[in-house]
Amino acid sequence: MSFESPVDLRSDTLTRPTPGMRKAMAEADVGDDVYGEDPTVNALERRIAELFDHEAGLFCPSGSLTNMVGVAASVGRGQELLAESRAHILRSEVGGHGAIAGVTSRTWISPDGTLSADDAIALAEQPRGYNQVGTALIAVENTHNFSGGRIADIDELRRLRELTDARGIRMHMDGARVANAVVASGTSFADQGSAVDTMSVCLSKGLGAPVGSVLTGPSALIEEARYLRKRYGGGMRQAGILAAAGHYALDHHIERLRDDHANAELIARDVAAAVPSFVDLDTVETNIVLLRTGRAGVSAESYAHLASDRGVRILAMNEGECRLVTHLDISEEQARATGRVLAEIAEQTASAVV
Repeated sequence: MSFESPVDLRSDTLTRPTPGMRKAMAEADVGDDVYGEDPTVNALERRIAELFDHEAGLFCPSGSLTNMVGVAASVGRGQELLAESRAHILRSEVGGHGAIAGVTSRTWISPDGTLSADDAIALAEQPRGYNQVGTALIAVENTHNFSGGRIADIDELRRLRELTDARGIRMHMDGARVANAVVASGTSFADQGSAVDTMSVCLSKGLGAPVGSVLTGPSALIEEARYLRKRYGGGMRQAGILAAAGHYALDHHIERLRDDHANAELIARDVAAAVPSFVDLDTVETNIVLLRTGRAGVSAESYAHLASDRGVRILAMNEGECRLVTHLDISEEQARATGRVLAEIAEQTASAVV
């Protein structure tokens, strides 16, 4: 089968505002946010900070910017950031932390994308003399995008926080999909916030807002980040129109993330039934599925191209992996049909290689 209109699973950033969200945006009370006078932005910043049990928040156009200003406010030029080797802040933010903020970085490797506090802290160094960089910040990612939406275990997060506190090292969470982690794991937003000093939470992925992320943390650090936001060109004016979408997302789109997780599992199970090597079912924890086409000798680019021809758009991540991400614009019926299509292509391409 194929689809009359494409089913686009390249990312959950592709969602379009729902009618209710558009109405909330159109009716938003606004002011000049650079002057701190937009009431809808101010309320959103307070709301999300309180959600994570942090002191203050800062609304930005993107998660890359909240990560950028959050890291830069914690790490001095020439100081060191530690992160997992496939972390979004190092792979997918165009080298901004080094190019703009002068931050150096090193990485630990997690083959399956799960968090090990011991692996992270093992890299940490105190500054020694004039020729050795000291670790200022450890960044974690929840969920871990390039590992297929893996959830950072809350006990590992808490243990890492204890270890970093003992060494005077701050922690930052790239929580682009932290709401997915909360819903899937049964933890709370406050649980996640208590494990880190700063949190970047994205509203324009699974939560379905068209634009925006919020950085949360201590009031003094957020004020420094606000200064950096302006320096980096992220100061906005009547941004309440955008913040209103964030409020709507928090009101209506958190619990429904369970639907995205269920749809991802439906698709993964269909593909795994056709070609087991394509999918590790135990890694499908949230709304992301990695199709490991290379294991069957199938090019990810060719597999994605064949899927596109059948009306399913997925992303070739590298030579041997494709990614698909479910979201609020994908129904259960579409997910079931997608699973059948991708399973057929998997079976055909793997058979052709053999």
